[in-house]
Amino acid sequence: MGRGRQKAKHTKVARELKYFSPDTNYNALERELTGHPSDPRLDEDLAKWPEYEKDKAEKAAAATDSDDDDDDQYVDHYATEDEQRRA
Repeated sequence: MGRGRQKAKHTKVARELKYFSPDTNYNALERELTGHPSDPRLDEDLAKWPEYEKDKAEKAAAATDSDDDDDDQYVDHYATEDEQRRA
């Protein structure tokens, strides 16, 4: 295959990718982002084994606690002394 045909193929593929717009299911996306389980079997399993929910809550609480500690450790090395005192 010559360079002209190869370039034309690449151009065609690039154009298809540029103008391709897949159908987006916004309801499914919202469910996924809000964290609501959409599978009724998952709800059943979580009801049978509540310790998994408790573990999940403890991990989330530990993650938020560690986020608070990160703010205290931030130091701007390029700030002047006055700016560091104000921060």
